[in-house]
Amino acid sequence: MEFAIAAVFIALLAGALTLNVLSLPANWVVLALLGLWKLLHPAPTGMDTMFFAIVIGAALVGEVLEFLTQTVGAKRYGSTGKGNLGGIIGAIAGALLGAPFLFGLGALFGALAGAWAGCYLLEIGHGRSRTEAAQAAKGAMMGRFLGLVLKTGIGAGMVIYAAPRIWPG
Repeated sequence: MEFAIAAVFIALLAGALTLNVLSLPANWVVLALLGLWKLLHPAPTGMDTMFFAIVIGAALVGEVLEFLTQTVGAKRYGSTGKGNLGGIIGAIAGALLGAPFLFGLGALFGALAGAWAGCYLLEIGHGRSRTEAAQAAKGAMMGRFLGLVLKTGIGAGMVIYAAPRIWPG
């Protein structure tokens, strides 16, 4: 029975990573679930203070990388600071507006489209040409996608790091 519970819990952790696609805080959900596991299974399993420090650090790195890749992507393609801000706000708004569609997958497309549209609109409003604004918006969208991939990869690393500590041994 222990093996079945551990297997279901590890699958739950892996399934929680899909929340990244919905632009929700999946890595923090994984962290909360790991805390719940430790609370319900207090026996020594290798989930000590150092384990949680590493997992919290990984979740923080994921958030920073997600933000930085969108910012750097937009800057690399010529965005201004205002365009970057528009891309970030647009990504959040797009994810929220897209969430009800395609069984939640609309949040991914909404976040990408929102990053593009937010950056584009603020670049146009800042007096840039349509071509320059579209180029900057492309960078914001590509950076957002790369950030999502990196953050999901870090979350997968968190699950892989935790799995041996959950599995009965």
